[in-house]
Amino acid sequence: MSEKDTETFDVMELAEHVKKQRWWNKMFGKNQSGPAAEKYSVATQLAIGGVTGWCAGYLFQKVGKLAASAVGGGFFLLQYNLYNLQMYFQIAHHTGYIKVDWKRVEHDVNMAKKQLKLNSDKPPKEIRTKFNEVQVFVKKNIVLTGGFAGGFLLGLAS
Repeated sequence: MSEKDTETFDVMELAEHVKKQRWWNKMFGKNQSGPAAEKYSVATQLAIGGVTGWCAGYLFQKVGKLAASAVGGGFFLLQYNLYNLQMYFQIAHHTGYIKVDWKRVEHDVNMAKKQLKLNSDKPPKEIRTKFNEVQVFVKKNIVLTGGFAGGFLLGLAS
């Protein structure tokens, strides 16, 4: 065999080569300081937020149509059944089968209104703390959440 027929190859460790050649980091860059979301460049944060937002918006659109149909149909059936029930009670009341104490009904309804009004003045503690956590997250990751919001709107539109 001549020297032309023999070839030499370098042996490379594939794992080491992959560590050195990350296309994701080469394309978008990566900082090494700050919180977890800030370690990635603005382009990376926008891309991650946009893609996840689009997926969430698309799923929300598809599932939302089904949920809206189910809830609307449920309200329709509930209203229909309540109308029939009211009609049966009125017939039973007029024919003398039952007696309705309308003053007591009015009193109970007014008490329920007062209870609802008292409880609706301020949200429960759990909701306030979750809202504060979300607010802090949005402030710390404004680029990521901005990308998510844009992607979500695009997902709803597609």
